[in-house]
Amino acid sequence: MKIEHVALWVDNLETMRSFYTNYFNAVSGEKYINNKEGFSSYFLKFPGSETRIELMNRVDIVNEPSKRGFMKGIAHVAISVGSRAVVDSLTERLRADKYRIESEPRTTGDGYYESVVLDPEGNYVEISI
Repeated sequence: MKIEHVALWVDNLETMRSFYTNYFNAVSGEKYINNKEGFSSYFLKFPGSETRIELMNRVDIVNEPSKRGFMKGIAHVAISVGSRAVVDSLTERLRADKYRIESEPRTTGDGYYESVVLDPEGNYVEISI
């Protein structure tokens, strides 16, 4: 078994797609549009991995904090970038571009070397080895 993809409800598909393609080298598929349902999405694939992220938007979804994981976002997405040096340099690049660094690069209690940044819509993204 494997995780095929993780889906995120987002407010702005283009901004979110740009974030993941620019900073994590994700390759975007074509935009899917279902006008009848008011739904559109992109699948993003990461180099060297079969796991994907699906960014989804529906015009009728509103922010319902009590349904956070169901209607908007997920606890976090962890993206492995291969080395401590890349974790450090990507964290600094995101900081320079004014993204919020929620957690500085460090070795966690369970042995991961990671930092955490908030994507443009506030979702936690762990940048790890």
